[in-house]
Amino acid sequence: MLPPYLDNEQDFNLIKYLQEDGRISFTDLAKKLNVSISTVRNRYNNLVNDNVINVYARINPDKIGLNAYSRILISVRPKSMIQQVIDKLYTFPEISFLASVSGDFDIEVNVMCRDNNHLLEVLHNKINQIEGVYNSKTNFYLKVYKFSTPNLDYIREELLK
Repeated sequence: MLPPYLDNEQDFNLIKYLQEDGRISFTDLAKKLNVSISTVRNRYNNLVNDNVINVYARINPDKIGLNAYSRILISVRPKSMIQQVIDKLYTFPEISFLASVSGDFDIEVNVMCRDNNHLLEVLHNKINQIEGVYNSKTNFYLKVYKFSTPNLDYIREELLK
């Protein structure tokens, strides 16, 4: 069974058009969807209010001087401190992605730093200083080739299987 927003054809297509061009006007969306502008506005507001979509500008780190982009896996001991470590990591402006993970590590973060010296500062003076951080492993992104939002057609097909 599909989630409501993927099952409703208007919502599904509205989301797809917004993925292609987040700056598209409600007027243009109404024309593409063959509905009124007020229908687009209402459906859009519902999607935002229900946290189905979030509107923000995705910035290319290279273009603004963030040249050290890395993935850091973090082990926490004792395990009872995982949430405290996550709460502290959440406050660091260099962190662009934060998740709990399964496997040998407990937490994964992506950091965007000016350069390797800044990355070392974040790793040694911030992350490794958090009480409970036991071990970490850093992978450098040498070049990012694809960063995208979920492909709705693929998700819809998978959920219908």
